[in-house]
Amino acid sequence: MKLNDTCLAELSNLPGVSGDEGAVRRYIKEKLAPVCDEIIVDTMGNLFAHKKKEGRPIVALTAHMDEVGMLITKIRDDGELEYDHAGLDCRVMPGRRVRVGKDGVPGVIGTKPIHLQSDEDYESSVPHKDLTIDIGAKDKDDAAKYVSVGDYACFTTKFSEFGEGLMCGKALDDRVGCTALMELIKEDFDCDLWACFTVQEEAGLRGANLVADRVKPDIVLNFEGTTANDMPDAKGHETVTTVGRGPAITFMDGGTVVRPAMFDALREAAKAEGIPFQLRRGTNGRTDIGRIHPDMGGCLAGGISVPCRYIHSAMSVASQEDLIDAIRLGGAFLKTDLTKLIKRGNEI
Repeated sequence: MKLNDTCLAELSNLPGVSGDEGAVRRYIKEKLAPVCDEIIVDTMGNLFAHKKKEGRPIVALTAHMDEVGMLITKIRDDGELEYDHAGLDCRVMPGRRVRVGKDGVPGVIGTKPIHLQSDEDYESSVPHKDLTIDIGAKDKDDAAKYVSVGDYACFTTKFSEFGEGLMCGKALDDRVGCTALMELIKEDFDCDLWACFTVQEEAGLRGANLVADRVKPDIVLNFEGTTANDMPDAKGHETVTTVGRGPAITFMDGGTVVRPAMFDALREAAKAEGIPFQLRRGTNGRTDIGRIHPDMGGCLAGGISVPCRYIHSAMSVASQEDLIDAIRLGGAFLKTDLTKLIKRGNEI
């Protein structure tokens, strides 16, 4: 498999801020409908692609469709747009191009010019309250012709390949995970397989609340674009993961402690197939499995992550091979004796 064989470029370029994942959902639904037994969209917007195998272990693969972005909260008298956001790094936002609302009105994030900044301003990050979106409007009435309070805004970064096997684009967290699910659901495994594409993960894991009741999984495996802080000044575990050293297997995060049986099964699957992997050394941050597996009485749950630099900004960087190997690792795990794994996991 090569990167061009996947849908990542198209997925990365689509808008899909938390709460406004419709474009991503429609794209995935169209692509997967021919290869699945059923496609379900629940009332919150989660998409479930199902390949049925009655009587076999029920496995839920999860990835979130939403990306970090902005929500317009006010149109100022001068036509500038104030906004709120969740999880964005304000330090890298000035000067970024965005699209606003369902019509994709072009805009630029602006702030005080560097020539007018005090020494204190220059040495500190720009406060969120000092950032606005300029859509070229003359005044409030002019702006109101094109956008409204409550409109979503996202970055316009275009996906591209660069360097030695690297790729960059917006929303790699978690369109890399969505890509992995789309590839794996096409294959045939000895399990009742659900690919669960969730909404509003970046707004508090909200879509994941409905997965357990819908699927009732024995095993949950989450795919995520995760922090890679492989920078020169990072020390030890601060690196979290390193781009180019393979997918990262989770042993713990801010919402889940992975049980030994699941952790061992993922590592053993990687070793058996000669798939390079690393361990996700940071334990901060949460993923959807933190909401799903407690609702199922503590079903087996684990995570495979693709290391991504600069997540929660306008552009992230990841390795093409790390993504391909994450998909390979997911497939290797699903080919193992899952019935035996479930039994092993229940032996406490």
